[in-house]
Amino acid sequence: MTTPCWEANADLVVVGTGVAGLTAALRARELGLDVLVVTKEAADGGNTRWAQGGVAVVLGDIEADSVARHVDDTLVAGVGLCDEVATSRIIGAGPAAVDRLRTLGAEFDRDGDRLARTREGGHTAFRVVHAGGDATGAEVERALLAASRDDRVPMLEHHTAVDTLRTPAGEVAGLLVLDADGVPGILVAPAVLLATGGLGQLYQATSNPAVATADGVAIALRSGAPVADLEFVQFHPTVLYTGSGARGRCPLVTEAVRGEGAVLVDARGDRVMAGVHPQEDLAPRDVVSAAITRRMAALGDDHVYLDATHLSPAEFRRRFPTVLAACLRVGVDPSEAPIPVAPAAHFSCGGVVSTVDGRTAVPGLYAAGEVARTGLHGANRLASNSLLEGLVVGARAAESVAADLALGLPPERRLAACQPVPVLPVADRDTLQRVMSRYAAIGRDAEGLAVVGSVLDVSAVDRPLETRARVEDAALTLTARAVIAAAAAREESRGCHVRDDFPGTARSWARSLTVRLTPSGQPMIAEPAMAKGAA
Repeated sequence: MTTPCWEANADLVVVGTGVAGLTAALRARELGLDVLVVTKEAADGGNTRWAQGGVAVVLGDIEADSVARHVDDTLVAGVGLCDEVATSRIIGAGPAAVDRLRTLGAEFDRDGDRLARTREGGHTAFRVVHAGGDATGAEVERALLAASRDDRVPMLEHHTAVDTLRTPAGEVAGLLVLDADGVPGILVAPAVLLATGGLGQLYQATSNPAVATADGVAIALRSGAPVADLEFVQFHPTVLYTGSGARGRCPLVTEAVRGEGAVLVDARGDRVMAGVHPQEDLAPRDVVSAAITRRMAALGDDHVYLDATHLSPAEFRRRFPTVLAACLRVGVDPSEAPIPVAPAAHFSCGGVVSTVDGRTAVPGLYAAGEVARTGLHGANRLASNSLLEGLVVGARAAESVAADLALGLPPERRLAACQPVPVLPVADRDTLQRVMSRYAAIGRDAEGLAVVGSVLDVSAVDRPLETRARVEDAALTLTARAVIAAAAAREESRGCHVRDDFPGTARSWARSLTVRLTPSGQPMIAEPAMAKGAA
């Protein structure tokens, strides 16, 4: 089939049903926009539901904490690459965003007459609010989905976003999609918001669900938008070890377990983080993941242990029911024995270069959530800042769309013409994941990154994107090439990016690397990134 056989119209198409996408859709609806949400799974199939720890936010009811202190913790975790203006604006808007979420019905755990707090790695205060013990993401998603249904936000479930439709001037004019049967169609709209989540499926083991295939990064690149900080892929230090060769989504053991006093030990019972960092087991995630990786290499092991046996069975069950259920499924009782854990791909600190209001360099294209690079995370995300960012930037992006549409004429709707599905390079997913995990995970060097590039060049074959699997594999192929381009160019170790051949952190590299596509569709380094803090 060479032309789409169906069409729909909207003011704004939102791609994704995570916290950023649903927040944006609800705010756009409030502003009177005709909004349509697209998701390749069911509405509850995104990554938000798997977020355990909580929302990092300063609500003003704890005298020892402040927004400025939260900003400082974020800047320290980001190792010199956070945009301080953007960070301050997003964190400063956190209390109002959480209040809005609570008015939609989200219920957080309480400690007497105020919300309960926990502390996670990199935080110098107890400021992470949570729900259901360790099921915050599920509660956030529940509240947003319920509000979306109540407000009758239309959703196209089981529809895969393929590419933006663009005018001759490069403005976005809609979205090409495939329905559940692989039939193409066009969604004609002057604004498309990418809220597609992350890229965890680049790797063999990840905390991300199967939908996290870097779709938004690939769509943005092909639309002409730059991406930045892609080399900074955060590996969560404590993902449940389920056996040698684990693949796909592995259960997360929230950082909040360490916030409640659990410690990492190796197979001999020795502390992993003792003497490594002043905050020891509550050091930033990049520090902990790297320390675990070094210890495993030194001992020839493929996992370590998280000892939470100081918590009584009742305490662990009350505070961490999700973690407990996952542990029991693999035969581990955390109150009696340490939990086997290992690092796994978790969060992309980089993404589509965008402002804190969701705007990208391409007119009509917006981004929010993990797919976006606002400057909040820098070289390493501070724990539980992600739900906060999705709530804040999702709402602001919808407001940007409304303002932009009010100020100017949208692209001519008929310019979103029928067109064939694109034909793009597609590599074998299993091969891609194996070489990315071997050569582009926590420890990297020039030789290994070159191996990844060579393998992708040999294995990639041009194919029409006629199925969801083809769309996903094309996105993974392009994004893997962009990640290794940035990782090869950054000749230092900083945050999540660890180069074995350049172990030091260099002041000259305290800048973001921007990636664009060449006319032939190859990722290339193209500095500088968008002006920091721009609105």
